Amino acid sequence: MRLRWAAALASAAVVAVTAIGGSAALATPPVTLEPGFVLDDADVLSPTEEAEAQSRLEQLKSDTGLDLWVVYVDDFTDPADAADWANQTADDNGLGTTQYLLAVATEGRQYYLSADSAGPLTQDQVDTIEQQRIQPALAQDDWLGAVDAAADGLTDAAGGGSGAVDSGASGGGSWFTWLLVIVVVGVGIVLLVMFLRRRRNRGAVPDGPGGPPQPSIEELERRASSLLVETDNAIKTSAQELGFAKAQFGDAATTEFEAALATAQQSLDEAFGLKQQLDDATPDSPQDARAWNERIISLCEASNALLDEKAAAFDELRKLEQNAPEALSRVQDERAKAAASLDQAAARLQELQSAYAPEALATVVDNPAQARQRLAFADEQLTAAQTAIGAGDGGEAAVGIRAAEEAVGQATLLEDAIEKLATDLAAGERNATALVAELESDIAAASALPDADGRIASVIAATRQQLDAARTQLTGTGKRPLAALQSLEAANTQIDTLVQGVRDAAAQAERARQMVGQVMMQAQAQVSAAEDYIIARRGAVGAQARTRLAEAGASLARAQALQASDPQQAMQQAQRADQLAGQAIQLAQNDVGAFDGGGMGGMFGGGSQGGGQSGGGMLGAVLGGIVLNSVLSGGRSSGGGLGGLGGMLGGGGRSSGGGMRPGSFGGGGTRARRGGGRF
Repeated sequence: MRLRWAAALASAAVVAVTAIGGSAALATPPVTLEPGFVLDDADVLSPTEEAEAQSRLEQLKSDTGLDLWVVYVDDFTDPADAADWANQTADDNGLGTTQYLLAVATEGRQYYLSADSAGPLTQDQVDTIEQQRIQPALAQDDWLGAVDAAADGLTDAAGGGSGAVDSGASGGGSWFTWLLVIVVVGVGIVLLVMFLRRRRNRGAVPDGPGGPPQPSIEELERRASSLLVETDNAIKTSAQELGFAKAQFGDAATTEFEAALATAQQSLDEAFGLKQQLDDATPDSPQDARAWNERIISLCEASNALLDEKAAAFDELRKLEQNAPEALSRVQDERAKAAASLDQAAARLQELQSAYAPEALATVVDNPAQARQRLAFADEQLTAAQTAIGAGDGGEAAVGIRAAEEAVGQATLLEDAIEKLATDLAAGERNATALVAELESDIAAASALPDADGRIASVIAATRQQLDAARTQLTGTGKRPLAALQSLEAANTQIDTLVQGVRDAAAQAERARQMVGQVMMQAQAQVSAAEDYIIARRGAVGAQARTRLAEAGASLARAQALQASDPQQAMQQAQRADQLAGQAIQLAQNDVGAFDGGGMGGMFGGGSQGGGQSGGGMLGAVLGGIVLNSVLSGGRSSGGGLGGLGGMLGGGGRSSGGGMRPGSFGGGGTRARRGGGRF
């Protein structure tokens, strides 16, 4: 997973409901990006304007290689912060280093340009595009103009236009103009030599081929110095925050926050050490000066992101503390709904087991048992929270309610994953059956072709073998439709090269669109299955599986973006996503197996696959990554003996009730949280 910018600047508060002409604005959670570059859920663009915006963004990609998605919604929700909303949408859709997202809440009057720190543009360039290009257009409700402004800004920043967005561009242009004037009067050569010498001594890096210039050492120094002050202040404030949190929620609940603070302080100490080396009397080479300032910036940004993540968790706990009785009632209702649908989900799984092979259901076979464990844990936490409320201990109640909320969310996810897989299997079966008929037609067409060297006969024979195998996988009580579809797609690729010459252009284009649609469906199903499996078992799943899933999500997003314009490339990206997601599932299953058989399950009296209640709900909570130190340090419901387990397992990721998506594993914001704002 790539590191992205993080800073401590907070966005403006969001208006939850804005009325215009008597109608309420619709709050919209993070969205799924469509194949095009424009998603107008707020309906502010006419069809003609939407087409113009799409054309402009396609031109941006052609000119610069950068992708920009633009999303218009009424208002942001879940999360309500513009930066969090945009960054989560980018993460959910697997956007990469050269892919940007402009999110605009038309009624909430907020916007944010989400960017990847590993991308070609600096944060200062992104800020300038937001403030000087996008915001003025949005302030005039010029929705199409905002698209053009963003695209123009990215083009210029990437070196594709005349107006550089780099913060030092205006100064450089002024120098260049003066140099030309002085050359005209006959003394330009002297000044040019002085300019080049100064540029070399300051360590500025010239423009690379097709890319924007790197920031000068002066710019890096300013950025590093600013971040050092900002981070030092944030750590001092966080130390005070830690004291407040201990008073509210107890020492056990603050263990992760305390560890994060120590890590941030260690990084800051290293950054200050590098700054001291830069400031001492010993001259530094331009290479060292650049590298050390970049390292300072990286250390400070990582520290801020880590502290922001933990602070956000305590903000959520405080909200629960302030409204503990209402929150308890809400989670109890959610728990009752999840329990009511559990038997239905278990029955649905039994139906699927009578029709499909075990390997086709491997990602959901233990979901009912896992859901029961999450609900058992939720019951323990809700009971403890009820007791804490009665005793007037809102902090203790908040910790229990939060743990129960995430457990119920995971139980619901586990139940829903069964029906989701059933839908994917049925769709795979339909597509595979249709592809069988098409391959039969291709075989007939190939049989009519001249075959001097026997190559056509060999391909036809291999295709018939794969057809026979696929038919076996699509019949009986052990069907494997997704596996059948995968083998049929391989056969189709092979025989297509033979019959392509006998198809007209329209038929070839239609076949390409049809095949990429089928491959995309399979990739989406595989990524979704991997995601659901890992989310609900993330306490046991290691970095390898998460990395494969993150990259699968990114490949799938690229495939979706290319589906209309380049079906062949889209198919390759979708196939890669399918392959990576399959690897993620296998690696995750290995991790869960090691968790069960390697001693973790035994600590609680049983493994996760059996689904028994030995070990109570705690095993499910640990497996699901709901690792609250207040519980795992011998707290109210663990019965003791579990101190330090939370730290050993590495924590439980984002506390969003199981709402993680590919690319978001590991906690902490990784896209920029500065910039944006209101318009």
